[in-house]
Amino acid sequence: REAPQGFEEQSPYVLALIKLDEGAMITAQITDLDMGELPSIGDRVEMVTRKLTTEGERGMIVYGYKFRKAVS
Repeated sequence: REAPQGFEEQSPYVLALIKLDEGAMITAQITDLDMGELPSIGDRVEMVTRKLTTEGERGMIVYGYKFRKAVS
């Protein structure tokens, strides 16, 4: 529940081990969850691009990947 420095505005958030179809396993943030909802082992997920942080005086937005439960 305690985010690292620079990510406090995103707390609390859910991290998960994601096993890709290709076999690799990565750690990633799960997004787009309803309040109190948690993913279950075996849930299908899909990668989405989301804002990670804003840096510097000019407010440069840094984007990266997160995952959400797959939309059927």
